[in-house]
Amino acid sequence: MSNFSDEQLERYSRHIILPQIGGKGQEKLLASKVLIVGAGGLGSPAALYLAAAGVGTLGIMDGDVVDTSNLQRQILHATKDVGQLKVESAKETLQGINPDVEVLMIPKRINKNNGREIIKDFDIVLDCCDNFETRYLVNDNCILEGKPNVYGSIFRFEGQASLFLPKGPCYRCLFPQAPPPGLVPSCQEAGVLGILPGIIGTIQATEAIKYLVGIGTSMAGRLLLYDALHMSFREVEYKQDPSCPTCGKK
Repeated sequence: MSNFSDEQLERYSRHIILPQIGGKGQEKLLASKVLIVGAGGLGSPAALYLAAAGVGTLGIMDGDVVDTSNLQRQILHATKDVGQLKVESAKETLQGINPDVEVLMIPKRINKNNGREIIKDFDIVLDCCDNFETRYLVNDNCILEGKPNVYGSIFRFEGQASLFLPKGPCYRCLFPQAPPPGLVPSCQEAGVLGILPGIIGTIQATEAIKYLVGIGTSMAGRLLLYDALHMSFREVEYKQDPSCPTCGKK
């Protein structure tokens, strides 16, 4: 623990006294690089807790600006940030929480041309996006670069989360094809309980910390389903699809 400053010893003391984390685990977090794709409802709580936990480098990838309608659930941003790039608002908030954290702003959307180049520099990726096209892009690029992918999604009062490891099973094993355009309405069209992404985003951050430190049982091969109206959790096990075009044997 001699590598910590006095301020860090105090800041991370509740982690350091946990036998499962300790000083070595905290050092791993401080040396880690995490990419969060989407600084919205899911990305907000995930980023806040990862910054507070002492993850050394947080990449925040989002091409949007803060809108007043975001403030009901996207707690990285405040009223004063309306009209500002989300990555800029996120950096200001996160560095205010923990100056140890280096926040890398990536003010763009992931696409087939930039995904691998961005993802390759990080230890783990959190898929906090809000559309199917981006989820498949994140999944495929993580497999190609050998990076774990912590998945989360929300709809009205329901959410789900899982962890996809580089060797599979992956998102395409679980959902081989995206639903037809227009079949699943967006949050803007269908609405969403404001606190719902706080639950799922925090679960994503938990999985990331467990992976980075090397503790606990991961959610790989398990899809966690949350129903806020009934306040219930259940899980579904899934396996790798040998014919999966991304992680399968072919």
